[in-house]
Amino acid sequence: MSTTPIALTAAGFDDELTSAGTQPFLVDFWATGCGPCKALAPMLEEFAAEQAGRLRVGMVQLDNAPELAGRYEVMALPTLIVFVGGLEKKRLTGSLIKADLFAELEEILT
Repeated sequence: MSTTPIALTAAGFDDELTSAGTQPFLVDFWATGCGPCKALAPMLEEFAAEQAGRLRVGMVQLDNAPELAGRYEVMALPTLIVFVGGLEKKRLTGSLIKADLFAELEEILT
C-alpha cells in the first residue's frame, strides 16, 4: 500500500496497471513545462496518503513517456485517468482543487 504517488514509466506502466487489480488506480499524466501540472502534484501526494488502501495513485511524466500520451489520447495537461481492472473508468483534464477531485472520484471510491 503506497501512501505516495508511484512514478510510472512506459516500460512498467502495464505491470503497475495489472497489479492494481480491481482497486481504482488514478494516473496523472503531466509534463515538466506545465504550470497546472506542478500545482496539482502536491494535492495528489496528499490525496494518495489520505486514500491509501482505497486508491493507488501514479504519475507519468510524458516528457519521458510520449508513447503513453498517444496510447491514451492525452490531448491536454494535466490529464487524470482512473483505471479499474485495467480499464479506463473516468477522465479529468485541467486544474482541479482537492474537493472537486474527491467529488469526481467519490462514486468510484465507494
